[in-house]
Amino acid sequence: FHSFITGPAVVPGYFSVEAEHVVLVLNGREEAKVAQAARWLLFAQTLVETRRIRHVAVVLLGSERCRNDWIRPYLSRNGGFVRLLFVTYDYPLANEEDIFQWPLGVATYRNFPVVEPNWAMLHNPRSYLCNFLGTVYKNSSRETLLEILKQDGLDKLCWIAPREQWQPQETNESFRNYQDALLQSDLTLCPVGINTECYRIYEACSYGSVPVVEDVMTPGDCGNSSVHHSAPLRLLKTTGAPFIFIKDWKELPSLLEEEKKKSLQEKIERRRKLIEWYRNFKAWMRQKFIHTLEKSFLPDDKG
Repeated sequence: FHSFITGPAVVPGYFSVEAEHVVLVLNGREEAKVAQAARWLLFAQTLVETRRIRHVAVVLLGSERCRNDWIRPYLSRNGGFVRLLFVTYDYPLANEEDIFQWPLGVATYRNFPVVEPNWAMLHNPRSYLCNFLGTVYKNSSRETLLEILKQDGLDKLCWIAPREQWQPQETNESFRNYQDALLQSDLTLCPVGINTECYRIYEACSYGSVPVVEDVMTPGDCGNSSVHHSAPLRLLKTTGAPFIFIKDWKELPSLLEEEKKKSLQEKIERRRKLIEWYRNFKAWMRQKFIHTLEKSFLPDDKG
């Protein structure tokens, strides 16, 4: 039996259910969020010490540069009370024992919907070879990407709508355009931001648009390639994500030339594989999460 409680009324000092086992979903993206997360952890620690609850796990929206050291003292392995940590991005301490990498998923905070694949999504021809709707940061590979698209006139074949400043919330119109672009494009270009992993990758999967992922490590403390040869995105790679990975946007023109030659049947088959992989990936992560919690929290209930 699971209860999920969320919303502004949920504040440290109050649980509205009688729970023995608690999973806290915390945001560790920036200092103000970390301070709020730490308050929750201190509250949970008190409940563990007074035996009001027995076990605690944390799902952490981690720092985009994998700077999550603040949570380490709370982990059981370091004398704390948090049994399990599921954390986003290629966190180098993920070990598949008590620290697990968790996928970023879609931007639910922007109200990205649960998308159910239908016949049209799989079978209809799409109007655009590719899309990129997003913020273009100064001196980033996103600038390079736009230059390459313009040089070859490829921007005429793709739905490209750059903006100069990141917007935390979409307007109804910009959100509708974004969803239309995913639905109407065979490929979704996913240049790196602060981290290689981004919501766009999963949102493209939702609409059967193949992510073309810039496969480079971003600055910070995320899994370094000397230790993890498959970094970045090792979770997606080890589960066989059927994406297109490229090291440099200069490879894009020849990629799009190949794309033009593909038949609708080939594209349908590719979409089917992508949507099926994504469905299986979500089911597998869910199962792994539940199994890991049960294995860690419940064995002492037997006998």
